[in-house]
Amino acid sequence: MKGQIKSIVTLVCICTVVAVLLAVTNMITAPIIEANQNAAANEALLEVMPEGKNFQKVDVSGYTLPSTVSEVYKEQGGGYVIRLTTTGYASGMTLMVGVRADGTVSGAVCLSSGETLGHEKTFGQNFVGKDAAGVDAVDTVSGATLTTGAYRAAVKDALNTATILGGGSVDLRTEEEILADNLDAALPSADGEFTKLFIVEVIEGIDAIDAIYTANNETGAVCVVGEQFIGVGANGAVISECDEATKANVESVMAVVRATVVEDVDISAFEGIHQNVISVKKTQSGNYIIDIKAAGYGINGGDKYHAATGEYTYIRVSVTAGGKIIDCLTLAHGETENIGGVCAKEEFYGQFDGKTEADYENVDAISGATITTDGYKTAIGRVFETVKILEGGAENEE
Repeated sequence: MKGQIKSIVTLVCICTVVAVLLAVTNMITAPIIEANQNAAANEALLEVMPEGKNFQKVDVSGYTLPSTVSEVYKEQGGGYVIRLTTTGYASGMTLMVGVRADGTVSGAVCLSSGETLGHEKTFGQNFVGKDAAGVDAVDTVSGATLTTGAYRAAVKDALNTATILGGGSVDLRTEEEILADNLDAALPSADGEFTKLFIVEVIEGIDAIDAIYTANNETGAVCVVGEQFIGVGANGAVISECDEATKANVESVMAVVRATVVEDVDISAFEGIHQNVISVKKTQSGNYIIDIKAAGYGINGGDKYHAATGEYTYIRVSVTAGGKIIDCLTLAHGETENIGGVCAKEEFYGQFDGKTEADYENVDAISGATITTDGYKTAIGRVFETVKILEGGAENEE
């Protein structure tokens, strides 16, 4: 019995000694480990803010910041280093951006990404020394608009974050939210339901009007003129405050839009029109509205859809009899989201507006979706072929 007690006492003593030794060791090594961790963290922070000192992590829980922001560090000079995660060609592109106290970018690097073309590795160099206006002016890279566009937006988010943390005010609404709010304010009777008008006429003064949105309940429309949103009633009269020149221009444009009449064209009466042309309409002024199918992923501009997409890409194009595109729109598609599916975004299909047969191929390709782009361009080329047939081709006598 005494032996057992002695063993227990000995074991307790050993455990106590070990615990004390571990505690002492931890007291000695913990500061060293923490210092090494801080040094590693500071090394990453210093990469985008070489002049920074004494970085401290900021508790951002009480702020409303861009959704891309994950961590923020402040340095003693008043600058910030912001860690952000965004989506380019693929999700999970993580960036680190330094913002000086004067509101300019001190550096920007990509820490990790699933991008394929490598532009994110060097694109950050374009932002050094830029303020918010300078960042907006940095061009995306042709063929990598998703990657570089997302990078640019993230840098802008970092600048906005620094402004907010510094006590400033920033509008964090998305472009879609800003558009919706402006349309609502210009024409409240629409109840927030609008459809962007597909333009089928070359209207004098239309260059001054960026877009027209019609109310789904037919109570009027909104014309976007630069930064102005001009409400127009169902009778075509301007109801928003604006100068007389703008008012006259908008009402003139809306008069033409309201008077537009289209009729179906029997394409079976013409030889040579491609089988992918779905339908053709013609305005009284002689312009054409052509719906056409474009082959997508896996076809490289051919005439059959790939099993992976399940369907063609459907495109609507309005074009003059002389062969100049007035408007272009992707109606539907079966392409991969965030890759070929970018063909449904105006940033892509809007590039064809104003193009002719001579220059329609000179548009930026969709990053990572060359096949989708080629199929789309092939369809646009067939639109020009169709117009030439309709304008001068021999009618089928059968």
